[in-house]
Amino acid sequence: MTDIDDLLHGNATFEASAFDAALTINPTGNVMVIGCVDPRVDPAHIFSLANGQAVVLRNVGGRVTPGLLKSMGMLSRVALANATTRVPGPWNLIVLHHTDCGMTDLAPHTDLLAEYFAIPASELAHKAISDPYASVRVDTTVIQAAIHADDYYVTGMVYDVATGRVEVIVPPTPVAPAPPDSSSP
Repeated sequence: MTDIDDLLHGNATFEASAFDAALTINPTGNVMVIGCVDPRVDPAHIFSLANGQAVVLRNVGGRVTPGLLKSMGMLSRVALANATTRVPGPWNLIVLHHTDCGMTDLAPHTDLLAEYFAIPASELAHKAISDPYASVRVDTTVIQAAIHADDYYVTGMVYDVATGRVEVIVPPTPVAPAPPDSSSP
């Protein structure tokens, strides 16, 4: 177990060498990464992201669930409330799945997965639980159907935990434009 003193020492190092009080609530890179909570798959490390460069949302499997979509909607409202700090330009919503995901161990637990995705158990096969290359396509399609905004793209990637390499599976694709009275996803 990591000792609390170790965490506080790490924070002191961060405070002394990397803390930047000038960072704003909106990221500098117009990037949102949706990834898995697996400790081997930290998007900040995988993509060498600087502090404040991207919004990172993590859940079990890095899956696009109703709960994740609600979180994205809330973050959109926060961004609008802080529009003066938004960097101009398009946003890229990156769905990052990975090989050797622990979610595959949950495949026999259909009731648990059905609840997680808020779908009937009979529809779980469409979620491609055991195949990150297929599941990232599924989740980018979910985002395409759920988010309508100007200047937003969705990209699907798979990280290989054995090699450290990221592969683009779904290239950056624009989402449908926002309706005339809407200003956010």
